[in-house]
Amino acid sequence: MNKNLQTAIKASLEAGKVIMEVYDTAFNVEIKDDKSPLTEADKKANDIINTFLIPTEIPIISEENKQTNYTVRQTWETCWVVDPVDGTKEFIKRNGEFTVNIALVTNGKPVLGVIYVPATKVLYYADVEKNKGFKVELDSPDVNIEKIIEKAKSLQPKSGDSNLIQVVGSRSHMSQETLDYMDVLKESGKEVKVVSKGSSLKFCLIAEGNADVYPRFAPTMEWDTAAGQAICNAVGIEVISKETNKPLLYNKKNLLNPWFLVSK
Repeated sequence: MNKNLQTAIKASLEAGKVIMEVYDTAFNVEIKDDKSPLTEADKKANDIINTFLIPTEIPIISEENKQTNYTVRQTWETCWVVDPVDGTKEFIKRNGEFTVNIALVTNGKPVLGVIYVPATKVLYYADVEKNKGFKVELDSPDVNIEKIIEKAKSLQPKSGDSNLIQVVGSRSHMSQETLDYMDVLKESGKEVKVVSKGSSLKFCLIAEGNADVYPRFAPTMEWDTAAGQAICNAVGIEVISKETNKPLLYNKKNLLNPWFLVSK
């Protein structure tokens, strides 16, 4: 297994431990300048992840780090893109649908991705260059890489054409544009079923064959999507910008993503 992928997996598992420690307490919620929530779990997980990624000497874009000016970032060929707790709203609701997202990006494209679900101890990881993505159901986060590889099962997206289209919808952000998109599918004669998940688990639903398409017509940041895109790309799923009609790119001047569509 790629050394950087191993590092990202280890970082996600250790971050997951501190996240669950906070999850099991009466934690406080702060509101950031952008009106998004922040908990002690976000900060502690970010600190843990930094201890793993800084020694790689690859620069880091993380939601909870101070952002480096683009005049410097534009010189980076490769960087980490991290969300220590993706789905903080789900974390606050205590529904378990929050993740640790760690991706490695080269020349704007995700090449490695890790999504870890601390509440269920489920790990997704992928190497895009090898066209391989995996899901592992762990008994404990205290596990070595050899055991992870042994327990890993290959991700298999849905195949074949069906009249039933399973559309991934957010629990927290169902925009009017998304509803309109589903109406167009229905008008074309398709039966539409909504599958709801929080955080980057929406990408995982597509990658493991539990949904067909994920339209995201609402704001996201690069750290929300990089790991999920890596996992999808590794198994032949595209993540296409609605602005450019090309794959989403990373380490942009503006870290806000355009709207996008995830599908085969």
